Amino acid sequence: MIEIQQHDDNKHGSFEAFIDGNRAGQMTYTWAGDERFIIDHTDVEEVYNGRGVGKEMLIAAVEFARKHAKKIIPLCPFAKASFQKNKDLQDVLI
Repeated sequence: MIEIQQHDDNKHGSFEAFIDGNRAGQMTYTWAGDERFIIDHTDVEEVYNGRGVGKEMLIAAVEFARKHAKKIIPLCPFAKASFQKNKDLQDVLI
């Protein structure tokens, strides 16, 4: 099971993924005003590639945006491609 933890300092933040207590990946973002944030980087540890870690972090970001009425600007290639493939996530795009 993938556990996602969010960290935020009101300027930058991240969603970190853990599997069995081990860090599996991180998705970082930067706030662009009060109403939107930019996903700027996604990194998955090589040993966890292909296990849906990136997707789980993206879903956590989307759920956070929906819950707090925020919008996402996906500059990270992974996030951008994932939004293009998943129309059900696109409601949070700016």
